[in-house]
Amino acid sequence: MKIAKLIGNSEVRIEDVPIPVAEPGFVVIKTVMSAICGSEMHGYRGKGNATGNSGHEAAGVISAVGEGVDIVHAGDRVAASAVVGCGECDYCRKGQYTWCPKFAGYSNMHAEYFTVPARACNKLPDDLPWDVGVLVGGDGFGVPYHTSKKFEAENPKTVAIFGLGPIGLGSVILQSFLGRTVIGIDRVTPRLALAKQMGASMTILADAETDVPAKIREITGGGADVCIEAAGSPVTAKQCFTSVRTAGHVIFNGEQGAVELSPSEHFIRRDITATGSWFFHFCEFPEMVALWRKGLPVETLITHTFPIDRIGEAYRAMEGESGKVIVTYG
Repeated sequence: MKIAKLIGNSEVRIEDVPIPVAEPGFVVIKTVMSAICGSEMHGYRGKGNATGNSGHEAAGVISAVGEGVDIVHAGDRVAASAVVGCGECDYCRKGQYTWCPKFAGYSNMHAEYFTVPARACNKLPDDLPWDVGVLVGGDGFGVPYHTSKKFEAENPKTVAIFGLGPIGLGSVILQSFLGRTVIGIDRVTPRLALAKQMGASMTILADAETDVPAKIREITGGGADVCIEAAGSPVTAKQCFTSVRTAGHVIFNGEQGAVELSPSEHFIRRDITATGSWFFHFCEFPEMVALWRKGLPVETLITHTFPIDRIGEAYRAMEGESGKVIVTYG
């Protein structure tokens, strides 16, 4: 079978390896679509991946099941979660794999076949297209949805999204669909154009001349109700706190190192809530499918599609001003 191998230094090539075997409790999936995540770009640009690739968003058809598997069957259309819990703790019983103290991560999904535990598989309903399934069954749309759940009860009117890569753009699509005024912020003009196409009410170019927090406070009359940090930058992390209204909510999506914040200035004296949001819960899949059936245009997040033989072009597209980049397998 074909598998993408991240060599490093922005090089990727296709290699031929044996089709994996379904070990006890595992399944083998014949891939129909996989999606490239921004987190993969670190290995792509850097040292590569010794085991193959860090692809972790994929959907396909189960081709083989291991001993003891009875929750899915050969021929089932499924999307695979890259984060899988132990299957025995209270969190796992609720489908909250990311909170399991023994969770494990799975990758190598940019391949014609890959293997995961059977409990990683969400069955795709017959009416769900593959392009939607790969996004709502993985973190491509799972992260924006899980993030939205963090402030669902607050029902904010204005949401400012810092960083308009695929995750930020996914939040643009979701929040605008939910009827909220969305402000998109990025340093790259084409990404601002994508945000407008995907539903942003207004955008701000974060250049050297623009005081972004002041602009947001002016637009909203005091600050956004919610600020989502999806850029993974200490600069935008701090800007979220000066852009959100008093008693507002800051959500962190972007992975990053230490950021200097003052408990008094950034939290206490303005009653600010800050929350982290990582990946998504396995159990949230049916909720995302229900929203898609109500009209949520999930598939508009996809801007580029390439066959596996052109996966080098797919990674280069992610280096540019893309939304979600999809890889197909015939």
